[in-house]
Formats: sequence, structure tokens, C-alpha cells
Amino acid sequence: MSITRHLARHGAERPDAPALTCEGESLTYGALAAPVQRIAARFGDAPDGGIALDLPNGGALAVLFLAAAHAGREGQVLDPAWPAGQRADILARIRPGLLVSCGADADVRLSPAQGLAGLAEAMGAGADAVKQPPDPDLPFYVGFTSGSTGLPKGYRRTHRSWTESFDADTREFGIGPGDVVLAPGALTHSLFLYALARGLDAGAHVILSKTFRPRAVADLARRHKASVLYGVPTQLALLLDHLAAEGARLDGIRLVLCSGAKWPAGRKALLSSHLPKAGFAEFYGASELSFITVAKGEEPVPEGSVGRAFDGVRLAIRDRVGRRLPMGRTGLVFVESPFLFLDYATGDSEDLLRHAAEISVGDMGRLDAAGFLTLAGRAKRMIVTSGKNLYPEEVERQLELHPAIAAAAVMGVPDGKRGERLVAFLQPEDGAELTRADLVAWLRPRLALFKVPRLYARVARWPLTASGKTDFAAVARLWPNDCELIP
Repeated sequence: MSITRHLARHGAERPDAPALTCEGESLTYGALAAPVQRIAARFGDAPDGGIALDLPNGGALAVLFLAAAHAGREGQVLDPAWPAGQRADILARIRPGLLVSCGADADVRLSPAQGLAGLAEAMGAGADAVKQPPDPDLPFYVGFTSGSTGLPKGYRRTHRSWTESFDADTREFGIGPGDVVLAPGALTHSLFLYALARGLDAGAHVILSKTFRPRAVADLARRHKASVLYGVPTQLALLLDHLAAEGARLDGIRLVLCSGAKWPAGRKALLSSHLPKAGFAEFYGASELSFITVAKGEEPVPEGSVGRAFDGVRLAIRDRVGRRLPMGRTGLVFVESPFLFLDYATGDSEDLLRHAAEISVGDMGRLDAAGFLTLAGRAKRMIVTSGKNLYPEEVERQLELHPAIAAAAVMGVPDGKRGERLVAFLQPEDGAELTRADLVAWLRPRLALFKVPRLYARVARWPLTASGKTDFAAVARLWPNDCELIP
């Protein structure tokens, strides 16, 4: 029951079937199983501790991650973009048994250009192979949040937490050996690492890309006849903009899976035009909780909802002392599922709450009679203005429905009378002109008066985290000198 549970079988039953392709290099299932097993044996002989992988995005990182998992070792996937001091701090905390890197401090040093060919030899792997599968409750992965300030949290996952989600994912989407899975993002982002492992578990052909470039992604989708596309909203938006500019379509995509942030409602028509045969599903989840809900295009998801519980997930809305709240009441979202994380490898979270087998990461929401979840916002982002509690996510959602707004972030700034005063930071669509009066007029019919900001600021370059989400801390630092007030 490890995440590599089916690799050997696929290699034996379908040795010539394509398994993994990245930047012109490919491995069949027969050719993938052997180096994974050989490098796993090499990792098995390493000193106790995790296998830290500090490598450029690409096929070599993918194979080494699989090998670490196959060996029953914990793959600690570092971000090469970290500053040197942060990297050193993380390594001191996770204390790996082996560091594979392109840097001078590596235990095994690889060339930045190392590809799939000759990887086992470059790792010093012999002819031995791991034969005993790892325990499903062993940790196999430490991923890191892309927090914009402080030390990233390292969250630890067991094999079982992902294999259970693979099985639930099959029931939800039916991904199988006939699919070609395109995962064009960085493997330091758990969405794309999951897409790699999920696709290989299903016997599909997985396509990776070292960097995300919309034109290249469209070309990969056509060349390899991709049927499943994973992406975060910013990437999918860039891809759609490219297709619109070219007047092109991707007719082979049957399924688009989106996670990381809410998909803008205004983009749905563009998606239908340029990926006309694709079903669309977006996930609400968290690093600690994995899948929580899914919103599928063909299901009757209420406007503003993040969908219903993913297969195998149970949801509860509770107050801060753990009492279950009735349908329609807003409270903390608690999750029980087999997909939950094990613990933190670095850092911690003040927002993490536990109630028996349930966990909450501090998100606030409510359930309707049909089981659809609508989020109010994150408890830690709550703003008190005019003596009332306000969740800025609600205001941001309404602003992002405006056809001239590409992104929004609502913050509270200190105000002597109101406690905090609302400021809406906006990224307009290219060429769009906005006025404060127009924005207030847009929001007044949609929100209670105390939720309508009086101040609006234009941001020239929208700050994003490495995972493509709005970097709220960076946005806040723009006030008041590095943004332009909208009159």
C-alpha cells in the first residue's frame, strides 16, 4: 500500500507503455521500474533520516522522489528558490540522512542538467533492488508551505494518506491507464507532485514541464494528446489567455483539475470555449488535510460554494469549544478523513484545532441541506470594523466577479473610530479603468453596507506566492506608499 505500489506490476504487464515524459526525455513503465528500484536500494543504505531533495524541477527530481518513497524513506522536497539562510535553517531542523543537491554541501551532488538518462549511475546505485514494500503508515513525504514570511511549515504525510486519496480520486474521476496526465507545475507544489504519483499509480502517461510557459503547455497537450490537466488558477488563466490570443482550442482534454485558490467565475465561459470537451473540477483543501471538498461543473453547486465533501471525507461545523452547529450556521470547518497529515516536520500552526479524529485549520464556513460547503473566510483574516466581524474573502469574491478586476485583496488598516478601515487592493484587467464610485455601486447590492470598502487601491504588479496564491502579507506591505489610490 505504498505510493509506488503498482509500479512493478505496470512494468511487468505493460513494459512498453509510456510512463513519464519531461522535456524530450521519456521512460516506459518497464524502463521506469528498474531505476526506481535501484536508487531505492541506494537510499536504503543511507544513514537514518529523510532523503532531502534540493534539485531543479524535472524528471530527475520525480524519479528520486519515487525512489525515496519506494525505499520506505521520507522524501523531503526542498525549494531551490529559498534564500541560503532559510535553506540552512530548514536543513538544520529536518536533519536529513542524505542530501541530494546541485550544491557544494550535497552528500550526492548532481549536475543541474541531470536528466533521466544515467540517473541511477549518477546516484551511485548498484544492481540491487528493493523487494520489500514499505509500511503504509510510514511517512514518505515532507512538503513545505509557501509562506511569504518566517520559516515555511513542513508537513509530513504517510503512504496511506495518499493511496487512500488515489482510490477516492478513482471513484471521483476514473483516471486510468488510458489517460495522459499533464502536470506542468513545480514538483515543490504538492498538487503537481500528487499528480505525478497519482498518474503513475493509475498506469497513465505523466507529462511534466520544467517551467510553466503557456505556449509550451498547449504544445505538450497537443503533442501527447493529454486528457487530464492539473493546474492552479493563475496557470490555467494564462493558458486560456494564450489560447484566446491564438484562437486555438485543446479538444483532447477531458478533465481539468484545479486547486490552490478559487477559480474566477468570469473565466468559466473562456474555459468552455477553448477546452470545449473538458469537465472542470476545483478542490478546496489544505496542506494538512489534503482534499476537503470538490466542486464539479456538472453538479448543482450553489454560487459561492466550494462544493461537497470529497469521497471519503466527513465535514462538521463547530464552535470554538467543539459544539456542533446546526445547518446554515457559520463556524469552524472540521474535517475527518483518511487523507489527513501525520504531523509537522518544521514549524507549527496556531490555527490547527482538533476534535477527536477531526482537524480544523481555522477556516470558517457553513453547510447547506444538500451538504454543500460555503466558506466565510479564514478565522485569522477576520476584520473587526464598526464593531462587526467581517471576513474579507466574501468581499474579495464579489470584487473578482467584476469584469474589469483580475484579482482582489481586502485588508483592514487601523482606524481610530472603526477599529479597522477596509481597503480593497485591486489588479485591474489589462486596459480596464476603474473608479471608486463604480466599485461601490457594484458592491452595494451584493453586500451589507459595513462590508463595502471606502478605499480602493490599484496594484501594478500583483504579489503571488510560489504556489500561485495571492501573497497577502506582500500586498499589505504596499500600503500606503507603493500602491495608487483609485479616485
